[in-house]
Amino acid sequence: MLRQVAESVLVHESEFVQSNAVVVQGRAGVLLIDPGVTGSEIDCLANDLHELGQTVVAGFSTHPDWDHVLWHAELGEAPRYGTDRCAAAMRDLLSDAGAKARIADHLLETEITGQVPLDLLGLITGLPAETARIPWDGPQVRIIEHQAHAPGHAALLIEERGVLVAGDMLSDVLIPMLGDLNSINDPIEDYLAALRLLEGVAGDVDVVVPGHGSVGGADQVQARINQDRAYVHALCDGRDPGDPRIGPSAKPGWEWVSDVHTGQLQSLAQRSERVGTSR
Repeated sequence: MLRQVAESVLVHESEFVQSNAVVVQGRAGVLLIDPGVTGSEIDCLANDLHELGQTVVAGFSTHPDWDHVLWHAELGEAPRYGTDRCAAAMRDLLSDAGAKARIADHLLETEITGQVPLDLLGLITGLPAETARIPWDGPQVRIIEHQAHAPGHAALLIEERGVLVAGDMLSDVLIPMLGDLNSINDPIEDYLAALRLLEGVAGDVDVVVPGHGSVGGADQVQARINQDRAYVHALCDGRDPGDPRIGPSAKPGWEWVSDVHTGQLQSLAQRSERVGTSR
């Protein structure tokens, strides 16, 4: 069910890892950001929009993780945008004929196996590099591109509504996930740089919508930035982050996030060993 979080901005929360789809109402229809996960949820979203007399005139994927690049025929054939790097990552993925099968195999380990529509996965049109706003007839939506978590990741600032759609950052249930720790880039600095970008607009934000987790108010924006930054610094230093999203204080059902943290610790230690050996 759609829930209004600001004027002309609504959110549909999935049961699967609290995934948030965001609807922004424009003059001729809606912009749909990161639509739902299962086919039944996307059907529900499409029905809600139909009851509101709204059609989808544009889509946007905040980053190229499979759960953010889904679509369904019920949503129509509107252009689906992402950053140029996001679209390039999807082209690379889809050039492999076995990619969708591997995603389906991955989902066998979850409660939503067989329920995710993969036919229209990742058909993203890349916006030219340095594009500042989504091209559509509605409230201005600023694109804040960075390289944290995934290539071509973008947060979206719905400027006239004071809403920050954060993608897979600023969650109250998920710790920062640094992405490919085997890449030649510096995932720590990429993440900290992204947090600095989000901090630069925090004063203009009344509502923050993470890709997964609870919608936060104005008092949560800087608090979540600070919490994510503290986690990244602790991870880099090999310290116990004391983060409520992991360990005994984790939200029920989210205990697996501690395993993500342990995996990141191990990967960073291995990365440090490789860097030290190469010197």
